[in-house]
Amino acid sequence: MGKSTFSIKLILLGLITGLVNGLFGSGGGTVLVPGMFFILGIEEHKAHATAISVILPLTLVSMFIYFRYGIIVWDVTIKVALGGILGGYIGAKLLNRIPSNLLRKGFALFMMIAALRMVF
Repeated sequence: MGKSTFSIKLILLGLITGLVNGLFGSGGGTVLVPGMFFILGIEEHKAHATAISVILPLTLVSMFIYFRYGIIVWDVTIKVALGGILGGYIGAKLLNRIPSNLLRKGFALFMMIAALRMVF
């Protein structure tokens, strides 16, 4: 794959991720991880870690716009963020201890359960 083709794939993956993040509050895991793994060929552990790194700037942009529209529920945000910080720390520490095949299956199972809960 040529360098320009790879760059175009990166930009398109970022654009799709940003759109999904802005519309649905998701994108890092749902779009980036499979995109980096299947389309770009990035190893799974690195795809998960890179997705987390990409999410921050996307989240800040979306949060700024949501803040301007006054649609953030701050008391919920603060409490969930506190739990999320602890969970993020534990998850980041555990990531390299989980074999790739189990990580992929666990991620797929999580995505399927989330999809089913959204539909039903």
